[in-house]
Amino acid sequence: MELDFKEIATVGMVLFAVIDIVGSVPIVVGLRTKHGHIESEKASIVAGLIMIVFLFAGEELLKLIGIDVHSFAVAGSFVLFFLALEMILGIRIYREEDASSASIVPIAFPLIAGAGTMTTLLSLKSQFETINIIIAIALNILIVYVVLKSSSKIEKMLGKNGLGVIRKTFGVVLLAIAVKLFASNVKGLFV
Repeated sequence: MELDFKEIATVGMVLFAVIDIVGSVPIVVGLRTKHGHIESEKASIVAGLIMIVFLFAGEELLKLIGIDVHSFAVAGSFVLFFLALEMILGIRIYREEDASSASIVPIAFPLIAGAGTMTTLLSLKSQFETINIIIAIALNILIVYVVLKSSSKIEKMLGKNGLGVIRKTFGVVLLAIAVKLFASNVKGLFV
């Protein structure tokens, strides 16, 4: 296990783009209006725990059902690709159902630690050291907490256009990451 700040930064940016908490501010504000107070601490801690548990248990789960990490990483690259298209083009491919409570469902899961995040974590695990991924998760959860706490201020400060620009920028970053993930794992399918 080797601590590498470049890896932490890379993984952190990937997770930041996938979680897209800044782009989710309008959703969070809508949920706050609909459900009242959102427990930012609870949502952040639960999302972090879900991610860390999946980081360690996800690979064993894959082995149990007979899927190798390269196959999962390639599948993950497709999920990231479609998430990026959603962000860049402003379309909705994935539809989530409405929930009655807001802090755990849908904020902690699936908004923060959803299918895209889970797929990304296992895909990243095939390329990066686990300790660096855990640090990147912790940093992202800290960012998530700060954004959840101050979501209405962020929305007022950036405005709809500012949020749109951030979302599209991270969409392009995510698209490039999806292509790289696909290219580096597709060879492993034919070995």
